[in-house]
Amino acid sequence: METLAPSIQTLISANFTSRSVSATGFSLPCLKSPVLCQPRRLTLIKASVAVEQQTQKKVALIRIGTRGSPLALAQAYETRDKLIASSSELAEEGAIEIVVIKTTGDKILSQPLADIGGKGLFTKEIDEALLNSEIDIAVHSMKDVPTYLPDKTILPCNLPREDVRDAFISLNASSLADLPSGSVVGTASLRRKSQLLHRYPSLTVLENFRGNVQTRLKKLNDGVVQATLLALAGLKRLSMTEHVSSILSIDDMLPAVAQGAIGIACRSDDDIMANYIAKLNHEETRLAVACERAFLLTLDGSCRTPIAGYACRDEDGNCLFRGLVASPDGTKVLETSRKGAYAYEDMMLMGKDAGEELLSRAGPGFFDS
Repeated sequence: METLAPSIQTLISANFTSRSVSATGFSLPCLKSPVLCQPRRLTLIKASVAVEQQTQKKVALIRIGTRGSPLALAQAYETRDKLIASSSELAEEGAIEIVVIKTTGDKILSQPLADIGGKGLFTKEIDEALLNSEIDIAVHSMKDVPTYLPDKTILPCNLPREDVRDAFISLNASSLADLPSGSVVGTASLRRKSQLLHRYPSLTVLENFRGNVQTRLKKLNDGVVQATLLALAGLKRLSMTEHVSSILSIDDMLPAVAQGAIGIACRSDDDIMANYIAKLNHEETRLAVACERAFLLTLDGSCRTPIAGYACRDEDGNCLFRGLVASPDGTKVLETSRKGAYAYEDMMLMGKDAGEELLSRAGPGFFDS
């Protein structure tokens, strides 16, 4: 039994005398001296405190919202580690909590992304949790983020970008060129499908090749397809590059807009979170992603539209942007490029102008083939 503090013991023993007990040995009601009730009252207080201590949970300073795939979690942990390194108070145990949220894109795996339609398939539920104050910041793969952010949210931070290229993975071939005619390549990306068929029309593409990296590699090992293409950035973040047969050059496969970039969003009225994540921002990445997303916005791209775009800093310190649109079957591919100052306004104009050019060249019905 827990020992009471000496001062409390003294208080009880000094007032609990034989006069407080009846001839039958039972305690009499406390009618005159409130001190006689202290033993029972103290016991109740102690019990209440014990329950509170058991149920009390330390409130995290930052709750990070993320999808639950191994890659999404790796990106959330990378964000957590950078937050801890940038702000000492976040290094305390329990200061950061990672909250897993299942999105529409995670729930519906039986259909190709293009058939599900709409935007924000991998972000909508996370954005809702952010707006409902169930989380404080949201960590996204930037290529999943729609060009329009939800009201009352901002995305002021991009972490340093990983390798933007695509990886070719096969058990029997070292490159796309080595695949025999009729080989089946699995991909859920219309961008990859159209560029692949444009260069290798003898190959067959399995479109509904959905699932996380581990799931897709298992399908490959099970013989469902002869090869697949995955973002090299994800394989690097998962430390799974040993599966890569070869890396496709930018000339062979222009990457998706914002591929390899991680974005961190918060509520627009949350200055505390905005300050935390501002410390993590990599400005070169942020500007490149903004340029590419301006291109995508102009084209009003969605999962049904094969679009690729990539902005980078060249050897002279300028921005070099390359953009591409294609017909879904890969028979028609249109490309353009821009070069200019590596500055926000200039890069936004480059992306927009490149998009307008390709829209004009494509004409009506281009994406219907």
